[in-house]
Amino acid sequence: MDTQKLAAIDIGSNAVRILFAHIHNSETYGVHFHKNALVRVPIRLGADVFEKGKVGKSNIKRLVQAMKAFKLLMKVHQVTDYQACATSALREATNQKEIVDKVLSKTGISIEVISGKKEAALISKTQAFDFLDSEKNYLYVDVGGGSTELSFFENAERTLSQSFKIGTVRQLKQHQLDWDSMESWIQENKPSGGKIVLLGSGGNINKLFKLAHIKDGKPINMLKLQSMYQRLNQMSYEDRIIELGLNPDRADVILPATEIYLRAMQASGAKQIFVPRFGLADGMIKAMYAEKFSHESSPEFPTVS
Repeated sequence: MDTQKLAAIDIGSNAVRILFAHIHNSETYGVHFHKNALVRVPIRLGADVFEKGKVGKSNIKRLVQAMKAFKLLMKVHQVTDYQACATSALREATNQKEIVDKVLSKTGISIEVISGKKEAALISKTQAFDFLDSEKNYLYVDVGGGSTELSFFENAERTLSQSFKIGTVRQLKQHQLDWDSMESWIQENKPSGGKIVLLGSGGNINKLFKLAHIKDGKPINMLKLQSMYQRLNQMSYEDRIIELGLNPDRADVILPATEIYLRAMQASGAKQIFVPRFGLADGMIKAMYAEKFSHESSPEFPTVS
């Protein structure tokens, strides 16, 4: 059995995270993907960028410190290879090059600032799509701090993807968001035949799923999500932390995240949203394995744990 241990660093607008995963490839079981550990650091780069246009000195320092810690973790985990991708916040930061160069010089970690289109493509490589029902149409919605990535799937194949500058941290900092463009894109491109099912990813929908006490594999329906939105809206920031046990950097963004999912459901006509619990880092791991360790262009991962 051949085993690779890979790491994916996702530098988002609300948090920075590193995912460790084992990839086992054997003649008996095929390719098996096993999440080993996830470390999340709440460095809100988007709070600087969406208000001032660049990342402030304090957050640059914290990002460098996080990358140093991640490098040590990768050494301890004996990682075979890694990839570091930055999304919406660094895409728009006027001091992007300064930050990327500083992280490289201080830590040796090379950061790739990816486009919204590439972000959507990587997300669509996650294991969530290995088990799609070919008879159903899906809209995959990944909500981040700075952007929302949408992908349509028909016959279990991705047909179209688009990234929109609508995200939770951005919504906290900017009151004018282009909701019409996102909703129009969904309505104009949704499949004409059959109902649409939403697949949701991101830390906020995972938390909503948990708060709703939904069993794994079961969906949240629109009425339940609307009820949760109303409850969250009536609670103060402090209430969400104390009563619901949310982290401080989750308690403020969970409300705008819920609104984004609800708007996507309404525009698509979907009545349910499934939460497969995969995101950008998972897609990065899969793409990395396919590119560097497999002869296949898109390996299958039949078992996930």
